[in-house]
Amino acid sequence: MKDANFLKANNARSLWHPMTAPADSLANPPTIVVEAHGTRIRDIDGKEVVDGVGGLWNVNLGYSCQPVKDAIAAQLDRLPYYSIFRGTSNDAVIELAEALREFFAPDGLTRAFYTSGGGDSVETALRLARQYHKIRGEAGRVKFLSLKKGYHGTHFGGASVNGNANFRTMYEPLLPGCFHIPAPYTYRNPFNESDPARLAQLCLAALEDEIAFQGAGTIAAFIMEPVLGAGGVIPPHPSFMPGVAEICRRNGILLIADEVITAFGRTGAWSGSRLWGVQPDFMATAKAITNGYFPFGAVMIAEHVAQVFERDESGKAAIGHGYTYSGHPVGAAAAVACLTETQRLNVVENAAARGAQLWAGINRLKDRFEVIGDVRGGHGLMLALELVADRASRRPADKAVPARVQQVAYSAGAMVRVSGPNIILSPPLVLTEADAQVILSALETGFAAL
Repeated sequence: MKDANFLKANNARSLWHPMTAPADSLANPPTIVVEAHGTRIRDIDGKEVVDGVGGLWNVNLGYSCQPVKDAIAAQLDRLPYYSIFRGTSNDAVIELAEALREFFAPDGLTRAFYTSGGGDSVETALRLARQYHKIRGEAGRVKFLSLKKGYHGTHFGGASVNGNANFRTMYEPLLPGCFHIPAPYTYRNPFNESDPARLAQLCLAALEDEIAFQGAGTIAAFIMEPVLGAGGVIPPHPSFMPGVAEICRRNGILLIADEVITAFGRTGAWSGSRLWGVQPDFMATAKAITNGYFPFGAVMIAEHVAQVFERDESGKAAIGHGYTYSGHPVGAAAAVACLTETQRLNVVENAAARGAQLWAGINRLKDRFEVIGDVRGGHGLMLALELVADRASRRPADKAVPARVQQVAYSAGAMVRVSGPNIILSPPLVLTEADAQVILSALETGFAAL
């Protein structure tokens, strides 16, 4: 490896980083992470901190999960790659599909279509939703509905159903036929409604109204995250997702649960859909499926949807979609090991306990620091603090404010993530009580430094 001076000097010279301006990486050199173990990361200067970000929502089992590393190494020795396009398969993908079928049985999901990651999983679900209706003779069902503030990746389809202008404006025009309804976001919504239950009903009414306006027979699917993640950790009222599912079912619209973040235990339930008691038609997964150790994803498909494809004799069910790395045997082997370890550790229990600890802690910080306008969480290890310049007007804080909190918190021992005016926490699900306290203490130090 090149020495530290070389790496620092050249980090942004030949490299563009995702989700930032190239000039920003030149002006504000990013932290260069070079080692990690357990729940901690170490930078190029030797500073070690608790990872309050969990890589990027995906390192649920921490950085020292040996069974997953061993599975990857063994698979590389045995079969490092082969395609599963028509005519070939491999043993790892078959074993994984059976394990996923069992894991997601309570969600009513029985088939897997493999992808290279979350954005690919969303794109796959959108495409298969349209195809489902065409097989059934409803070719006019091509539109998609989604939530403002929702995040579904950055492919053209995913960006088109995204509900955040940051991922849309510079890339328009996007996919036609995508329409958005207000999110059940109590702190900011067009109804000026702060009661979660009433807001849920208002958003559901807006969904009904949009369906009536567009025409139910023109809509393929509604896509939503069970808990909105990158949009600022927005948990809906428990009535909301069941209400969406009922409206979709009544109108012949498929429900796609984007669980790239929430599947495999992050909410304190094994899936976000299960948290709210909903069985979706498709579920997009990725991230924690391999603990972040290998790029991999899977779209899980409901039995009744699978039957439409599998019983078709017209030829319309031939899937003209897939990726070179769909069903990569190394990724599949990693996922099998990861799923086994995830269940063995029963990480949902710790996610719920540590989530409750952090939730109580950030509420105490809100009581102390006026810059914190809102805190959101209460469902496992997904939490956010929204920073404001003024609580009365709810005017968002200048971007330098959360950046400063992040910088000081890092110096005090914890990596946290900034997203717009929000500071987001998504640590590994194996976080300890002591780790959680380090995160809270580091945040306290960060806010005290403002």
